[in-house]
Amino acid sequence: MYLQKTRRRRGVLLTPEGLKKLQTAKSEAEMGENSGNRYTLEALNERTGLSVDTLMKIFACEVGVDKQTLKYCFQAFNLVLEQSDYEFPEPQQQDEVLDINLPIIETTPEIPEGQVPLDSAFYLERPPIESDCYRAILQPGALIRIKAPRRMGKTSLMSRILQSATNNGYRTVSLSFQLADKAIFQDLDKFLRWFCASISLGLQVQNQLTDYWDEIFGSKISSKIYFEQYLLTKTTNPIVLGLDDVDRLFQYPDLADDFFGLLRAWHEEAKNREIWKKLRLVVAHATEVYIPLNVNKSPFNVGLPIELQLLSKKQVQTLAKQYGLNCSQAEVEQLLALVGGQPYLIQLALYHTWHQCITLEQVLSTALSATGIYNEHLQQQWWNLQQYPELMTLFAQIVRYSTPVELNLEQVFKLQSMGLVYLQGYQVVPSCKLYVSYFCDRLNKQLLST
Repeated sequence: MYLQKTRRRRGVLLTPEGLKKLQTAKSEAEMGENSGNRYTLEALNERTGLSVDTLMKIFACEVGVDKQTLKYCFQAFNLVLEQSDYEFPEPQQQDEVLDINLPIIETTPEIPEGQVPLDSAFYLERPPIESDCYRAILQPGALIRIKAPRRMGKTSLMSRILQSATNNGYRTVSLSFQLADKAIFQDLDKFLRWFCASISLGLQVQNQLTDYWDEIFGSKISSKIYFEQYLLTKTTNPIVLGLDDVDRLFQYPDLADDFFGLLRAWHEEAKNREIWKKLRLVVAHATEVYIPLNVNKSPFNVGLPIELQLLSKKQVQTLAKQYGLNCSQAEVEQLLALVGGQPYLIQLALYHTWHQCITLEQVLSTALSATGIYNEHLQQQWWNLQQYPELMTLFAQIVRYSTPVELNLEQVFKLQSMGLVYLQGYQVVPSCKLYVSYFCDRLNKQLLST
């Protein structure tokens, strides 16, 4: 068979209370939405998205199913799965013998979205990146800068670096610049106050900006004083700041020049002063630095550079095994040909292959349809393009002719940050066949209508 049979230690059964709760909700739905007629298994399949075989297992309460599967079934009837609704079946000796050489999935795969949880069994390490980062963050005044387009794994890697630092007794704070209101970026003093207050909150210490902020010195010196005389002196352990989505500042060149210059200055202070050796920085950004920064004031040319790459064929095969899937070489190549090794798109395909209990080939055969697994993501990317007409025009040229005659690097970098294109030397190419197939007709129609 295509899918390896897996023994899931976390399989659960409905308790009598859980079964009654589900059956009551089903009966109410039948009365209110189905003219009092009982739902067939096929109708339940359409409502829940679960296979007929899985539904029979749920209602029979004899064979364990994944907890996440029960959640989906309950959600279909506007119910919340509670701990009293399920129980773990007693293991059967015969099953243990039969399955002794089969792969075990300890946890249910989570739906791919955002950061991969720290305790997830489905995070794919990319040696030697993780070990290099874990060592680097232990160095006095360390600076790690992670670059990759969106949904390539920057935040997941950063969270693991911070966790590694925590395990070594360090204080850690994770801060995404997407959390700041637009008004914050209009004024340097307001921005640095927000930044220092956010770090205080993350360290769970009292905000004492009024005690250290001095208008005579200005906001940059005041923020330095705040760190030097308050935050860094309040703990004997190093402090690690994980700064995510810093490229949002690129839209505000003057602010970016001041703030990034400040980060570089703090990094340099660690070479001379003990107090600043306790500050460690992890900086993540999705695009090239397309704003002019003084080479001596930029944090983007010092420290440990990490650039996340596309997944290789071998890595995809490894990830498929983590899902308990036995993908053929041809299917892996078909997946890579469609999505070009982008981690999020690959995770999505493998997850739905596992969840729907079908083959990867079947998943990919409907990938571009209105009900395909990538439809929501593609619609989001289309919406993103529509917000920036100049990017849409450029992307249309790239899809048609590869590299356009006139190349606006800032716009190219923005498309690259969205994961839509790659730079290959002096050539700009679409990042994958999926985007070309989806956007080609839409771009032509959109441009003709304008």
